[in-house]
Amino acid sequence: MTHLLLAVIYLSFTSLGLPDSLLGSAWPSMYGEFSVPVSYAGFVSMIIAIGTVISSLQSDRLTLRLGTGKVTAISVATTAVALLGFSTSHSFWVICLWAIPYGLGAGSVDASLNNYVALHYASRHMNWLHCMWGVGASIGPYIMGYALTGGKSWNSGYLIISILQIILTFLLICSLPLWKGRTATATDSSGRETPVRPLSLKQIFQIPGAKDVMITFFCYCALEQTTGLWASSYLVLHRNLTTQTAAFLASLFFIGITVGRAISGFMTIKFNDVQMIRLGEGIIFLGIITLLLPFGKVSSMTGLILIGLGCAPIYPCIIHSTPKHFGADRSQALIGVQMASAYIGICLMPPIFGLIANHISIALLPIFLLAVLILMGFMHELLIKTCN
Repeated sequence: MTHLLLAVIYLSFTSLGLPDSLLGSAWPSMYGEFSVPVSYAGFVSMIIAIGTVISSLQSDRLTLRLGTGKVTAISVATTAVALLGFSTSHSFWVICLWAIPYGLGAGSVDASLNNYVALHYASRHMNWLHCMWGVGASIGPYIMGYALTGGKSWNSGYLIISILQIILTFLLICSLPLWKGRTATATDSSGRETPVRPLSLKQIFQIPGAKDVMITFFCYCALEQTTGLWASSYLVLHRNLTTQTAAFLASLFFIGITVGRAISGFMTIKFNDVQMIRLGEGIIFLGIITLLLPFGKVSSMTGLILIGLGCAPIYPCIIHSTPKHFGADRSQALIGVQMASAYIGICLMPPIFGLIANHISIALLPIFLLAVLILMGFMHELLIKTCN
């Protein structure tokens, strides 16, 4: 039964990735139909991110009341309905409205599933599960491309993903008896059982190491998203590569993350989470230095692959180590705020570098990434010192 549930969780992580890359691949067809500027994609993604932050912060309360299985099923169902709404929309403002339940559903399932795996499965599964997220994120644009090249509209691409999410919802409902529920009571020092209550943000911030792990997660997601968004522009505007070559090289960063997580799963059999995170930080450092070297296409390709490989173990290993650092009873609350911190980093840092690129120089991308990496490494070491 444990293996059957694990298979369902793997499918859930793949499903999590499917819609994440849809907006970017469909937007060139969408914004013309809506008669809005191309930049308006940012509004949609920001609404989704805000919804994700809100639901991530509520994950502790929701899983305590409903259990991870029900939260996951409800969240995937909410996402499926939102995607179905996207598939029937022909107005930008309607898309913005459907983006609200989309973000709320995505945040709840992400935080809940990550905590469940951190508590009940080995680190290798956490890495492989996030590898499956990358597979899903890679398949999404192909589904959208299939819809567009087949003479259908972008709405059909969203409809296909919505149907897949509905099927997953059915599977999750069938799997509910397999999920382990959260303990609703705790034993105090005198041996009495008291009800477990969700932690408030104030209580979470008071936990030693909580701020450290939040900043660490903020920095990681800022580094990953900034690289993913700006690598291609950096190669075109600073390295003078063609747009086609730059797009191909930039894709190697994401391939590095996906392949790296598959490899990291095997490496965690020998190395613990802290060692994997430090190894990842070291590889990212080598990648950034390589990206700075004046060897054109070769150094750019090698640098981006190394940065992707270095990023691979950090996200899943930070999450998997959360119960060890903070205790199983507080891990859901901590993972919820980590997810919220991640999406705040995703929202803030790539636009901040955009301002730097616009007003100073896009050539500063490796320096910007290096500064974020140094802060991340420092906060992670502080976290280890505080929690051990």
